[in-house]
Amino acid sequence: MTARRKAAGIALTGIAPLVLTALTATPAVAHGSMTDPVSRISACFAEGPEHPKSAACKAMVAAGGTQALYDWNGVRDGNAGGQSRKRIPDGKLCSANSPEYKGLDLARADWPSTKLKAGDHTFRYKATAPHRGSFELYITKDGYDPAKPLKWSDLEAKPFAKVTNPKLTGGDYVFGGKVPAKSGRHLIYSIWQRSDSPEAFYTCSDVVFGKGGTGRGAAGPSAAAPSDRQIAADAAKSTIDHGGHGGDAVAPAAGGHAEAHGDGTAGNAARPNGGAAEEAVTRQAGNQQAAGDLLAETGGDGSTAPIAVGGAAVLALGAAVVFATTRRKAARQRG
Repeated sequence: MTARRKAAGIALTGIAPLVLTALTATPAVAHGSMTDPVSRISACFAEGPEHPKSAACKAMVAAGGTQALYDWNGVRDGNAGGQSRKRIPDGKLCSANSPEYKGLDLARADWPSTKLKAGDHTFRYKATAPHRGSFELYITKDGYDPAKPLKWSDLEAKPFAKVTNPKLTGGDYVFGGKVPAKSGRHLIYSIWQRSDSPEAFYTCSDVVFGKGGTGRGAAGPSAAAPSDRQIAADAAKSTIDHGGHGGDAVAPAAGGHAEAHGDGTAGNAARPNGGAAEEAVTRQAGNQQAAGDLLAETGGDGSTAPIAVGGAAVLALGAAVVFATTRRKAARQRG
């Protein structure tokens, strides 16, 4: 093997830990939930995971624990692929059939609710990580009974609102829709299906039309969305960490762990002989391009793109320095 090839191999091996450390050091990101009308999990998180105020949120915690509320923005199916009705069974719609969120499926008529009226409405979906995709909003049929487990057949057959790649405004996806005329207590079910991954996200928002009252149409406590301050304060307690937002995993640095795929499976371990470094550099470049495209398509401000590009520049500069130094040493040895 020539000195030049040896130098290249040494340089590539030398930057591998740097590349992988930089990739795995990316802050954990999650995804989001409906905040207008307020989703069940958003309302209970806003009340406080450790000491919720409403009876329904207390029951949710009793059924599944507090961690689900800290993971308020991760009700999802990593392999939905547009087949939500086939993959999520009746009675498990609000949890997306996830054991962690089973408390959301409790059939009761006193979930915190949002007052709503028929006609044009501006919907808001807090996006803690933007993704390309489409939103579909369904509402329950006349005669819906919140005291019974929610079934697919309880929803109107077609969404009353649908939008693809809505704009991000102040960290929220904001889009309009025309709410059909209803009376009493109902539920709005949202499906956010990504177009760049089979992953999909789900929310149940309890709503009340009119003045409410008693029994099946009772308004119950008012739902409030979590504040940005609360979201930031409790972010460290979340276990949601999708790394590449449901895409391929990246190899771990020494002593670290691989990022998870969108379906929760672990990625492949690093290949020997510098293969992992080559793959990581290629993937990082692709992720930077994808991040720029994604933010552009979803109306983001692009603030994350310069960070990614800056990190790549540092890695590239470090690689160049190591490579140049090794070549000079090799040249002196030949001389």
